[in-house]
Parts: sequence; C-alpha cells; structure tokens
Amino acid sequence: MISIFKHKNYPPFWKEYVAKFKTKQPKTIKETRFVVFDTETTGLDIAQDRILSIGAVSIFNQVIDVGDSFEIYLKQNEFKNETVEIHGILKEGSISKTPENKAIEKFLNYLGDSVLVAHHAAFDIAMLNGALNRMNLPKLKNKSIDTGILYKKLEGKKDNHFSLDVLCKEFNIPKHDRHTASGDAFITALLFFKIISTLKQQRTLHYSDLFRVSNKRGLI
Repeated sequence: MISIFKHKNYPPFWKEYVAKFKTKQPKTIKETRFVVFDTETTGLDIAQDRILSIGAVSIFNQVIDVGDSFEIYLKQNEFKNETVEIHGILKEGSISKTPENKAIEKFLNYLGDSVLVAHHAAFDIAMLNGALNRMNLPKLKNKSIDTGILYKKLEGKKDNHFSLDVLCKEFNIPKHDRHTASGDAFITALLFFKIISTLKQQRTLHYSDLFRVSNKRGLI
C-alpha cells in the first residue's frame, strides 16, 4: 500500500518528466537530442558522497548548442575539504547554491527524454539516482552512452580503462576548465563528436550501435 501511495503522490515535475517518454523517441543520431553532462562530487562513494555541481550541454542535429547548457551548484550538508583541491568548490563561498531536491528537479526539467552522455557514465548516473532515491523517486528513465565504452568500438582499441585526460590527448582536445562540471561536460561533448566522426569513417554507423555493449564493466 505504501508504494501505491507514493506512486499516486509523485510531485508534478516528476510526472511531467515521465510523460515525455510516452511519445515516440527519435531513431537517428541527427534527430536525437543528447545531453552531455558531468557531476563534481565530494568523493567516489556512491552511498556516502554527494553531488557538488552538475554541468551539461546539449547536442542536436550534430551541433553542440552552448546556448542550451545547464550549470548548477548544490548546497552542502556533507563536505570534504580534501576534495576542494580537485574541484575548487567551497562549502560556502560566493557561488549561489541550490538545495539538492530543487537542483535535481531543475536538471530533469532541462534533461527531458534526451539521451545522456558522460565519460564513465555509470558513476554520474548512480549519483543522480542516489539523489532521486533520497527524494523517494524512481531512477532516471533516460538512455545513456558512456564515451569510454563508445571509444572501445573503434578499430584496434583494447578493452581497457581510458581516462578523460588520456582521450583528450589522443584526440587533441584542449582541457579548458578541467575538473569543473560544465568544463568536463563540454570536453566530453567534443570527445563524443570525435569518436562518432571516427566511427563513421570506419564503417556505417547506426543509432542502435551507440548503445550496443558486448560486455559490461564496473565504474572503472
């Protein structure tokens, strides 16, 4: 009875988000809106750590639309000083911060039914799902693409772990604003384009090829 009660009382923003998946989804790369995103977090423990910021940029009609971007910083109840050196986000500071539940609501409004893209996406998606769980909401419904896995579809690439820094070097991508959510999202969007372009040179690339995974790996 409790689960039924919760289902009937989901907040309006969640119902609007879910409703977007009832319409027919695009089946070509050109027609699909991709949302390339990244999270900065207090650490790598999915259960204990929290999201500090979310950055995202959209890709539609094979163009990165910087005018359709997203950036938000979250208020912190839990904080780790030792991670500030990496992401540069202070617990207080001058940056305006939003409560976690409101930040997630805003991101879902921006995201809609788009396809999520991230480097080592499993971690970022797990962090978002953790926040949704604390809001008594289900997991994300969006399809997702991991640029680390997509890279392994290229001819001659070994099934191994590739960091974003390594792939930036390989594809000659400038690392401006590295280790900020928005900066890493834009870098990942460039990487996504580079991989897609190379795949198209090697063979005919279909929309479904982006999601086909031969074997699943962990977060690293």
